[in-house]
Amino acid sequence: MEAADVATLLRGALADAQVTWSLGSFGALAEFMRDEDEAVRTLPDARMGLATARGAIALSPSADLRPVAYETGFSDGYNHAVALCLPESACAMNGRSVVTELGPDQEAARAEDREAILFDLGLGLLAVDACLRASDPEAVACLRAGVGRPFFAPDNPIGPRLVAMSLHRIFLARIGRIEVYAPIPAPGGMSPEGPHTHVLPKLLRAGRTHAATTPIPDGFVPCAGMHPPHPYKDGSGRRIPFDTARHAAFQILLDRWGDPDLLAVKRGMTPSKAVSPKHAQSARRVAELQARFLRGGSAEAMPGDKDETAAEHT
Repeated sequence: MEAADVATLLRGALADAQVTWSLGSFGALAEFMRDEDEAVRTLPDARMGLATARGAIALSPSADLRPVAYETGFSDGYNHAVALCLPESACAMNGRSVVTELGPDQEAARAEDREAILFDLGLGLLAVDACLRASDPEAVACLRAGVGRPFFAPDNPIGPRLVAMSLHRIFLARIGRIEVYAPIPAPGGMSPEGPHTHVLPKLLRAGRTHAATTPIPDGFVPCAGMHPPHPYKDGSGRRIPFDTARHAAFQILLDRWGDPDLLAVKRGMTPSKAVSPKHAQSARRVAELQARFLRGGSAEAMPGDKDETAAEHT
């Protein structure tokens, strides 16, 4: 796997406004997306990426970064993505377990944010540090009052004021970062369109780096993901007529970056080594669904997809 090929893959995806991005772990995820006509700023340094008024992505791929293209099928649909993986031995972040002040965010994607103060939420995740960033003195004081305590502790003063402060959320991994500037929705509210984050305590307690449905090679951990346009869903997950061009484009990615043994199963061939029964069943479901679509079946006539967004993106 050539580093130049990986860089070409990432640069091409960053240039495509229809590709969305995620960075995080099972239960804690930041997502970046942009509109076709949205104003875009380049980064003030050598990292790959871009910034908008709603968020930013900055990538620093290392030589051991491994893209893994995959599809996951379920009873009434399928998802696809390219997981950006590192060896388990190289993916670890700081694993802090309490809120920790980190100082000015000198690697912020925008130069004007580099004096703002970064605070790690202390979620104790392997491959990602989930952080808040503040420049307002009152917000900084509130975050400092929570330093040294678990983020979800009942007596931590950050929680009750989190929505009102609506701070920048910064998710960091060894391969880069996603920054989200959009307001934080109130409990029970909908995430805004565009860049947003999810922190789900119930999923965090599982201690997983990714969903069991995601076929990540042994010894690797997904740190981020790129999500090319889906053949039968728009960027908001609404059904659209099956787009054969989108389908074909992802099959090219799958041929180049996918697991050849899962591809063999999908195509009714014998894999060169044993494949997880769960992942093999998923590959067969995808093959059946895609064959139906390519014969002219309607995505709009299918039952609603399961809500597996958070799981599939991690």
